[in-house]
Amino acid sequence: MKEYYITAVNGNIDWAGIPQLEADQIQWKPDCGVRCFAQFCYDEDNLYVHLRAVEKDIRAEYTEPLSSVYEDSCMEFFFMPGNRYFNFEINPNGCLYVGFGHNASDNTALYRSDFSELFDIRSDRTEDGWEVYYRIPLSFIQIFYPAYKFTGTLKANVYKCGDKTACRHYLAWSPILTEKPDFHRTQDFGTMIFK
Repeated sequence: MKEYYITAVNGNIDWAGIPQLEADQIQWKPDCGVRCFAQFCYDEDNLYVHLRAVEKDIRAEYTEPLSSVYEDSCMEFFFMPGNRYFNFEINPNGCLYVGFGHNASDNTALYRSDFSELFDIRSDRTEDGWEVYYRIPLSFIQIFYPAYKFTGTLKANVYKCGDKTACRHYLAWSPILTEKPDFHRTQDFGTMIFK
């Protein structure tokens, strides 16, 4: 099982000093050169996320809340603070889909009109692809898990997909042990450790 240490920060974040993980498990489709990297850090109030894709043919159609962003070029962070997990799925437009549940068939879409501000979403095109930055406030997690704190370990996974991109692809950080695409398998999540 994969492990990643989430760095504690104070004040401004120097992303150059934050360890990077790679979603390097190519699943279900042949390798078409797409790559995905992620960095995480935290303070007492927020978990900060930076996702970066190396991707030539970017698809970015969706802009509306609750859209099927997994059909676009999409990067995803799934994490499990308790007996259910959150799935944060985002495209190059900064269009965010948030779900919460036990598995793919028991997953509820969450929506607030202030998601963009709440999560401080920033997306940019890069020379070789695109990247996004956002934060997940502890106060948001505590709506569902009132006693939760950024300590100990967190079961999680990072994904890259694009169901309707020019080259359909599925990448994962922690390998998914199933023959058909399913990012919602919590038993295949890796471990993130708050240090």
